[in-house]
Amino acid sequence: MSIRINKEKCVACGKCREVCPGNLIKIGVDKKAQIRHPKECWGCTSCVKECSVNAIEFFLGADIGGAGSWMLTKEEGDIRHWIIHKSDGSVKTIQINKKNSNQY
Repeated sequence: MSIRINKEKCVACGKCREVCPGNLIKIGVDKKAQIRHPKECWGCTSCVKECSVNAIEFFLGADIGGAGSWMLTKEEGDIRHWIIHKSDGSVKTIQINKKNSNQY
């Protein structure tokens, strides 16, 4: 599992580095986020959820049905949108109400 960071979108806030449990994100000389060792990513998606500018995408491997897809998140109030860009060019969005996300 791995993430990729779009340096053009990164605003150098450092929040992704703060939430990464594996200490895998570092801040480069340009003050932008970089992943140290992509193959060591645990797949927790903490950095993806924390990034408010959608600069971080998570690779959905074939083991969870991704087959080469990338996912990012976007928040609008209590709704979190999981936006999946599939390898065929299509986009799927899953909406989760954060108020109800732990009810089961």
